[in-house]
Amino acid sequence: MLDPTRIAEHNDAAHEHHRRDYEHLGQHLQRRKVDIERIVEQVQAFAVAVPSWALGTGGTRFGRFPGGGEPRDIYEKMDDIAVIHQLTGATPRVSLHIPWDEPDDPAALRQHADDLHLGFDAVNSNTFQDQPGQDRSYKFGSLCHTDAEVRRQAVAHNLHVMEVGKTLGSDSITIWLADGSNYPGQMHLRASYERTLDGLQQIYAQLPADWRLFTEHKPYEPAFYATVVQDWGSSLMLAQALGARAQCLVDLGHHLPNTNIELVVARLLTAGKLGGFHFNDSKYGDDDLTAGSIQPYQLFLVFNELVDAVQADLDGFDPAYMIDQSHNLKDPIEALLQTVENLQRAYAQALLVDREALATYQATNDVLMAERTLKRAYQTDVTPILAEARKRADGAIDPVEVFRAAGYRQAKVDERQAGDYVPPSSL
Repeated sequence: MLDPTRIAEHNDAAHEHHRRDYEHLGQHLQRRKVDIERIVEQVQAFAVAVPSWALGTGGTRFGRFPGGGEPRDIYEKMDDIAVIHQLTGATPRVSLHIPWDEPDDPAALRQHADDLHLGFDAVNSNTFQDQPGQDRSYKFGSLCHTDAEVRRQAVAHNLHVMEVGKTLGSDSITIWLADGSNYPGQMHLRASYERTLDGLQQIYAQLPADWRLFTEHKPYEPAFYATVVQDWGSSLMLAQALGARAQCLVDLGHHLPNTNIELVVARLLTAGKLGGFHFNDSKYGDDDLTAGSIQPYQLFLVFNELVDAVQADLDGFDPAYMIDQSHNLKDPIEALLQTVENLQRAYAQALLVDREALATYQATNDVLMAERTLKRAYQTDVTPILAEARKRADGAIDPVEVFRAAGYRQAKVDERQAGDYVPPSSL
């Protein structure tokens, strides 16, 4: 953890400029009949889970460029997540991947999390890779496989993941399937889906009473011809067939280019099956980039649908928010800090939408004014709101600035002896 005095000193030094910016924005919003204090409270209440796999350097099919001071085990990953939460006040939970980050002693890991004031979000299973010592291969699929023994192995793995999750205090499982085919004729399209549903039904039957099961779609990769759960429609069909506690997870990178993701969100809301999100950004495919780095307006439009759902008091609306990104060039902690801020920004902007005016313009088919109402909220610089929310949570007015000034990464290079580190400012 960072020395709290460093955060306090930073906030004190930035206080006067922040105060003026906050007061100026407050006066501007007051003319729009918006209470800035109410927006700050809502932003401060926003929380998003950090995935255990995002703390190390990611990579591509061509290579990985590891950085110094990367965590060597799940305990050190938890330490890094605690620093992110310390700086932002918005990441109190961890989404654990099994087996990548499976603890030898789940109870001990839970105690470590408690010591860091962290909890656990959804646990994530993995049947998209073969693991050392695994009896059967997933080369041709897992739950969709033609071999019943492979399917039984995949079901057993998911049941094991739930057992670990129960010890950790989790309340949900995310099942992403790479099952599919690369060539026409390789896979029976209907039968593969039916086998997948059967396997999910076996898992769902063992789901703890207070848990949710999330299905996740993806149009391609690693199956480039036909994935079994290729879009939100297939995911919805599975969730509806499984039962009330099965819902659909929307990964912002799991869509073909130009897909209207906010419309997907709206449809799942209508069906009562929106389970949550894996937040990231994408230019061409499942790029797993920092959220809001490529299409910030799209991110805002997604949050616009979510805020609208809250204000409409939709029955059962309780989405799980989680980050899912892979860092190959940025410092992983800095990239996560950036994503958290971008999510808070999109949320705050969506809270500024004049819902009453928008409804009037939509009802009267005033296209220009309806769009202008959204743009007015989106173009508002809500940075002072985000800074104030973090400050009230004992976080940093500028998290990245404090993180760099504190020398945390260099300290971890020395402690973890995981390579040399070149500070970004000196590049």
